Amino acid sequence: MSKQIQWGILGTANIAAKVGQAIQKANNANLVAIASRSVAKAKHWAETYRLPKYYDSYQQLLSDTEIEAVYIPLPPSLHAEWTIRTAEVGKHILCEKPLSADYGQAMDMVDACRANNVQLMDGVMWVHHDRTRLMEQIIQSGDLGELRRVTSAFTFHWDQFPTDNIRVRRELAGGSLGDLGYYCIRAILWAFGDLPEQVWASAGYQNEVDFNVSVMMRFSGNRVASFDCGFDTVLRKWFEIAGTSGSIVCDDFTVPPDEQAGFRVRDAGGSSTPYIINNFQQEVEMIRRFSQQVIEMKSSVQGGSTSSQVRTDWTNQAIDTMRVCQAVTDSIHRSAAVDL
Repeated sequence: MSKQIQWGILGTANIAAKVGQAIQKANNANLVAIASRSVAKAKHWAETYRLPKYYDSYQQLLSDTEIEAVYIPLPPSLHAEWTIRTAEVGKHILCEKPLSADYGQAMDMVDACRANNVQLMDGVMWVHHDRTRLMEQIIQSGDLGELRRVTSAFTFHWDQFPTDNIRVRRELAGGSLGDLGYYCIRAILWAFGDLPEQVWASAGYQNEVDFNVSVMMRFSGNRVASFDCGFDTVLRKWFEIAGTSGSIVCDDFTVPPDEQAGFRVRDAGGSSTPYIINNFQQEVEMIRRFSQQVIEMKSSVQGGSTSSQVRTDWTNQAIDTMRVCQAVTDSIHRSAAVDL
């Protein structure tokens, strides 16, 4: 049995280059094909990254029987359609975030993947970093005491409003919540380990998409979380997880430097202890973990098992994030708190 999973990519978005190179670096993955609606773009991409195959339609790539896993970096409005098509031909799916345009589409994607016994994971890289696992160990150790609050922010500022950017195009399901807030929601759910009971949100709009969003969440056990995201504030990408005895502060949780990723633990007296992880590429680890899961599923089938088991935690984390995104959107539209 092959110890490398054969990958294809649907689309040549900027993020495809970063993830494509991660596929090439992972020792259990091999990138063999790219698809674009433009044959010129597909050919140029294949030549740039030395791929043996390129296609001028997404469906042609899905028809390639060599390909076992597909990365989908298309605009969010296309995620559901192409995830479902990919699942129906039995290929495993790494889908860029946000998982879909709305919660209903996300559930359709999950149902299709489960029906065809293929793995589905969203492309949130930071959760695969060794730093994240170390922070989780500290949370679970009880050193922070009883968790009370998670606060997060992910913003950047455009000097000139780019009306042609997919992030601000309503028909492509753009907006700061899906592009940036998705990360903050994942951090909050990861830290607390469950869903909020109530969500309240407000937003500012430009070009008919949410340009900035502010959110408050209430959880069981007297726990609270808040975050803000937007395209109108200087770069911020941090979170704080605070308990009764201490807190974790991470200043760059979404995209840390490969060379050195750090965070701080503060105790009740205000003293701070730094932690550092050196030389780690979270996107490569994401691909390695995903590919390993597919290898294990293949091994299960080839070993005579009647069904291979997908990792439900990855899928559940994605669908829970989409559920909270939907609650945030509903709260914005109703100008009222939303109960989950």
